Amino acid sequence: MLALRLARGSRPLVQLRRLLVAAASAGVGFLLLCTLMWAVDHPEGALLRLLWCAVPAAAAVQLAVAVARTDPGTRPRPGLSAIGLGPVRLTVYAAMTTAVSCVLGSLVALLAFWHLRGDGSGLPLDGASRRLLAGNGTVPAGAVVLLLAAVPVLASAAAACALRPSVRERKAAEPGATSAPAGLPWGVALTAAGLAVETYASGGGDRTPLPLPGRFEGSPAGVLGGWALTAVGLALAGPGISHLCGWLLQSARPGAVRLLAGRALMAQARSVGRPLGVLCAVVSGTFAAAALYGPGDRRPYGVLTGLGAVLVIGCALASVLTAAAEAVKTREETNLSLGEAGTPTTVVRTAAGVRVLALAAVFAPLTWIIAELAAAPLGR
Repeated sequence: MLALRLARGSRPLVQLRRLLVAAASAGVGFLLLCTLMWAVDHPEGALLRLLWCAVPAAAAVQLAVAVARTDPGTRPRPGLSAIGLGPVRLTVYAAMTTAVSCVLGSLVALLAFWHLRGDGSGLPLDGASRRLLAGNGTVPAGAVVLLLAAVPVLASAAAACALRPSVRERKAAEPGATSAPAGLPWGVALTAAGLAVETYASGGGDRTPLPLPGRFEGSPAGVLGGWALTAVGLALAGPGISHLCGWLLQSARPGAVRLLAGRALMAQARSVGRPLGVLCAVVSGTFAAAALYGPGDRRPYGVLTGLGAVLVIGCALASVLTAAAEAVKTREETNLSLGEAGTPTTVVRTAAGVRVLALAAVFAPLTWIIAELAAAPLGR
């Protein structure tokens, strides 16, 4: 009840972020239900098809964790412990708020599913997708409840783990805000391993044990595992790459603009770098898929594949925008102090633009390189 009251009194921007989480949960829930009904008519590939939904589900969970990190209601502040909102209670609040948003999305997915199957009461578009959703088949109620509960449970558990008191205390005891993240070597190693797995698995030909939803019959199962390793590696390497960008900006006799941009980028490397790494993995995977299955290909994208791709790209982009908005907010006090010290506003704005250009100059070529390396072994 306390979580509901605090969530109701949040600012409009915070509520918009929670609605994005609900929309992502609704999309994943609808995708899971569509895949379930496809599996009802094709029981021989039921489990394999459902496994492909793990990628959009992971993207939705990652967005939910990013929103929970930036929720002002989850931050410890002086005086909250006196009213019973200590670190443990704040963690519970973050998990409950995330669960409420995801459950709302799952309910919307269920309503849309029933409506498009033709189980409604004569509303517009009633039964519009009866053939796709196996409108004449029996819906297994237990499986529906289990699938719709997957994203709320996973997202709330991930938010609780990310914001647990031990993690907060460890971050508070870090030696400095601009210290280099330690995940860059591991990220590079996992990215290289993921590309190697994709290269090895792409030699499997058309006899794949895990066909993609839609008409992606030619992709082997190991490609998904390789891409997952690549995505995890880029997510781990993202903070280190962002920190390195900041260090390079303020090297070689920097001026005021480059110094401000570099120091700010080093301080925000952890919060901005991880979603940028995930977005890099998603965009590179999209480019690789587009190059492999272009408009002239005889195997067009399926409906479920397109829905999953939209969910993954949308969640990754929303995570980056959430992290960027939070980074701007955390710089407000510093920018105010700089203004009181006589720093022109143009210098602060130029430094912000330099940070964006520096990140784009590094992550854009990196995305293109990863996309080329991922698409090369998949060529026919």
